Amino acid sequence: MAPSPDQLPADLGEGQAYYQFLSRDGDTATYRSTIHAQGAWNVGEQHMAPATGVLTHEMLAFQAREGVRLVRLSLDIIGFIPGGEFTVTTRMVRPGRTIELVESVLEAHGRTSIIARGWRLQTGDTAAIEAVQEPGIPGPDQTAPWEMGGLWGGGYIGSLDGRRDPESTPGHARAWLTNSLPMVAGEDTADVVKLLGMVDTANGISQALHPSEWLFPNVDLQIHLFREPQGQWLGYETMQSVGADGVGLTSSVLHDAKGPFGRAEQILTIRPMPKSSN
Repeated sequence: MAPSPDQLPADLGEGQAYYQFLSRDGDTATYRSTIHAQGAWNVGEQHMAPATGVLTHEMLAFQAREGVRLVRLSLDIIGFIPGGEFTVTTRMVRPGRTIELVESVLEAHGRTSIIARGWRLQTGDTAAIEAVQEPGIPGPDQTAPWEMGGLWGGGYIGSLDGRRDPESTPGHARAWLTNSLPMVAGEDTADVVKLLGMVDTANGISQALHPSEWLFPNVDLQIHLFREPQGQWLGYETMQSVGADGVGLTSSVLHDAKGPFGRAEQILTIRPMPKSSN
């Protein structure tokens, strides 16, 4: 059973963060989420965005070595992601000198919530042939302040500082997000962890559907990185498509201060918001 909101620590004092590390037993780490990781759909649930961040944090630390980086992160949301205590267990699925596949599984209360798999590739010098086809977007200093809390609730959304291009339209938006919190209390947050820990927010940026009228949670998150992102701001050019049979897709080109660095896709299950019985 998921913990109630009053069982979630409100904050961590000076060490405010999305998560508190509790212990490690071999390749299994135990964490506790804070109110800052709270989801937007359910007050007792973690938001998928910071959950992606802590899984990335574990995946990067697992058998880390120079000259290899994460290039794709594929996450399947198996079920409810309870707030509070949980474990992340990481294993090598496919070892290799130049290509390897790592898996991290988030479990809580005896149930699997997320299965994440990441391809890691050996890097090399291809600067002479570098070519990026995606166009840039206006930077955070060129876009208007945007308060996501006006549309969405939850502690995670409340932790964000947002900017949004005023020329955005329903179903197609350009926006930037950042936050001031470390992913794990007392530990350095790598730029890639910070930025991938906000990617899932894309599903709430385009506003093709209003969350007071429709439920449209994603059941997965697929992230491809053609270069390693840098900095503290994550930029999105996001489009949301809605099919005729209750299924949708949120697609995003991801940006940092240097420009585009990858793409993200989220498949959606869409249904009307249940009417209140009051």
